[in-house]
Amino acid sequence: MGGGVEEAVRSRGPSYTVVCEDYVHVVEFNPFDSGSAGSLLAYGGNLFVVVALCRFQEEDLEVEGLEFNTLRVFHHGVRIDSLAWSPESRLDKLPQVIRFCTAAADNRLRLFTSDLKDNHEVKEMEGHASYINHVVFEPTEGRQIASVSDDHTCRVWDLEGNEAALFKLRSPGMSVCWHPAEVLKLMVAEKRGTVRFYDLLSQQALLSLDCGHSPLMSADWSLANSIKVGAVVGTEWHIWDVTRSSYPQRKKPCHVDRAHLFRWSRANENLFSTTSCPGKIHSTLQVHHLGHTQPVMIGSSTVGGGLSWHRSLPLCVIGGDRKLSFWMTEM
Repeated sequence: MGGGVEEAVRSRGPSYTVVCEDYVHVVEFNPFDSGSAGSLLAYGGNLFVVVALCRFQEEDLEVEGLEFNTLRVFHHGVRIDSLAWSPESRLDKLPQVIRFCTAAADNRLRLFTSDLKDNHEVKEMEGHASYINHVVFEPTEGRQIASVSDDHTCRVWDLEGNEAALFKLRSPGMSVCWHPAEVLKLMVAEKRGTVRFYDLLSQQALLSLDCGHSPLMSADWSLANSIKVGAVVGTEWHIWDVTRSSYPQRKKPCHVDRAHLFRWSRANENLFSTTSCPGKIHSTLQVHHLGHTQPVMIGSSTVGGGLSWHRSLPLCVIGGDRKLSFWMTEM
């Protein structure tokens, strides 16, 4: 059935591409307002993180296509597996502040803070005993970081690297989300097919969502509508309304072999994207709309890692072998 879906919608190439010097494992648009004329974007490879400012013709008529300006290259020294932006990143004040956190192949978190000139600090955080799958900042003040790992834990850290909370999981933690409208809750998705919401004050589980099967590879909490949660499980996507049931309201096959990542659009609560597992010569990006039975767009690419939506445009980016690929969705 998944194959039929992919064949029913003709795949197309990206709207824009940017050539990179390294294989891209992760890419993230800054989801917060940085006060800049454009969007901050960071991507990570095997040895470094590149921070850039992007402007698209869809948001600025003076731009032809895509304007991509590298602001700084941060030496990292080890493969980057996840990256999160801090809401404290600002380009409209002096000194400018760039702050982000990475999760790396050596099971450590690294907090980078830079003024894009002379001041540059990296703080390493140790505690996870295995591969870190996802990292996120507290979205209002950015004073805490949450991470989930194959070591069956979700950990919350302060900016000094002290552990503020520890949640023991029943299987590897695959995704962690923090919502600006619900800052005292943390959403944690486990590989066995469970999504839980934890109260950060009592450190107790408040609510559980169940996929009914596994493996859950990725989940996301909609920024545009906090009652919507989505995930990819096996070859399917699942969508929940957390006010209605612990079981998904909707689910559908999407990728023939196995789905890899799920991300909600930040601009449209009905729009989301999924990717198939990297490693094949051609993997697919699918963009779905809850009002349509078929994907509204399929992009074919040598998918590496990472999937992220622009703050305000119906545009997403994925990483690949020495390139970034951007797809604009016509809605």
